[in-house]
Amino acid sequence: MFCSNPTMWVSSKPSLHDPSTLSFRSLFNLFSLPSHGSITNIPSRPYRTNPIHCGIRELRQRIDSVKNTQKITEAMKLVAAARVRKAQEAVVNGRPFSETLIEVLYYINEQLQTEDIDVPLTNVRTVKKVALVIVTGDRGLCGGFNNAIIKKAEARIAELKNLGLDYTVISVGKKGNSYFRRRPHIPVDRFIEGESFPTVKEAQTIADDVFSLFVSEDVDKVELLYTKFVSLVKSDPVIHTLLPLSPKGEICDINGNSVDAAEDEFFRLTTKEGKLTVERDTVRTETTELSPILQFEQDPAQILDALLPLYLNSQILRALQESLASELAARMSAMTNATDNAMDLKKNLSRAYNRERQAKITGEILEIVAGAEALA
Repeated sequence: MFCSNPTMWVSSKPSLHDPSTLSFRSLFNLFSLPSHGSITNIPSRPYRTNPIHCGIRELRQRIDSVKNTQKITEAMKLVAAARVRKAQEAVVNGRPFSETLIEVLYYINEQLQTEDIDVPLTNVRTVKKVALVIVTGDRGLCGGFNNAIIKKAEARIAELKNLGLDYTVISVGKKGNSYFRRRPHIPVDRFIEGESFPTVKEAQTIADDVFSLFVSEDVDKVELLYTKFVSLVKSDPVIHTLLPLSPKGEICDINGNSVDAAEDEFFRLTTKEGKLTVERDTVRTETTELSPILQFEQDPAQILDALLPLYLNSQILRALQESLASELAARMSAMTNATDNAMDLKKNLSRAYNRERQAKITGEILEIVAGAEALA
């Protein structure tokens, strides 16, 4: 029995044009994060109503389907929340070492300015070709995370073309690899697939490739594009110059502005009234300043040769860790939105189901009464 005469209305998201054709993927895309700029969780748009014409059996099947989807998105949210905490701790714990290492490098480099020593990674040459190390994610279902960093890379490539500079790409991550393989007009030096959690070995592989390109003068500048982790609901795609070393003694973007984080957000997952909630704390990253009378027993050139590969490895590992933390935070936010939407859709479908069931019962009662009156 189909409800063709009565018209029932349920709320749906703007991206769900036809509620009668509910798909598994549609629930994931109902709440997508911004595709460029900073990745921020924003509230959804107002609902738009659409009529549903279907029977009790179809409504029951759809309710069961939405319930199963809600369980899946809830589980994915919890998994992402557990992993993002671990990734965030790796990011925050590694920042003091990375920043102190940079300070030591530049302190030694200043002492070598008066000596005739050739340090290849500090040589500033006329830029003719730029290498772009682009870090993306390995999976989807994370809102606009991958789209944001790819758009940032496309904008930088267009800018280099306008300047008349050559470029090459080192793609890190399955999503970026898939994107650039479908675009053969973009020169790619190497495709690298990341691991489930960034490791020193993975960072060393990228650092070796970058080192060989710069030292052999195949490229004159190396830029690192990744998503900087700011908080659980905000991530910023950034570009900073990896080689040659910045004269300011800090990690800077292509405009010379510092991208170092002054403060980090720590969070703790708790339950409140039976629901998962997040409590946030702000932690400031502190590093120890070097003494102006600090002296080294070894030759400064020898120390610099040992620290420069470590510098490359640490900066690339830091970018991989920040990118992973941003991806997991974006996925947790996207799955939270999908779960909330599934709850709303289940409520609306249940309401439509109850109305249809009541209409059917009422019709059967009317038929019984009419039959009894006819017999009387």
